[in-house]
Amino acid sequence: MLAPSRLQAGSCEIEREFVMNRIRKGDTVLVIAGKNKGQHGEVTRVDGERVFVQNVNLVKRHTKPNPQLQQAGGIVEREAPIHISNVMLYDLATGKGERVGRKTLGDGRKVRVYRSTGEVVDA
Repeated sequence: MLAPSRLQAGSCEIEREFVMNRIRKGDTVLVIAGKNKGQHGEVTRVDGERVFVQNVNLVKRHTKPNPQLQQAGGIVEREAPIHISNVMLYDLATGKGERVGRKTLGDGRKVRVYRSTGEVVDA
């Protein structure tokens, strides 16, 4: 028998199946909260509810050398993930962060649109 949490309508597992990805790899996003607020960059990776933004939220990692992989040891600077709720899509035309909705076109395709202008994000 399934656990009661799986049967509830408000369960996170059920809702995640239907959530549209408002932020995708390759999008330009604006950070709206946290220590990097105001910075924008391109999304390099989406990992569940977290995104990696190029040259934003950089952290230093102390790594040991690994001779088998020809990796030198030392201090490596790399991007750390940011929660998807702390970023919003950046509209290059207006230079501002924009909210995103979705719309079904006449041919049945579902596309992302900017809420303020109604302009289609996906070509």
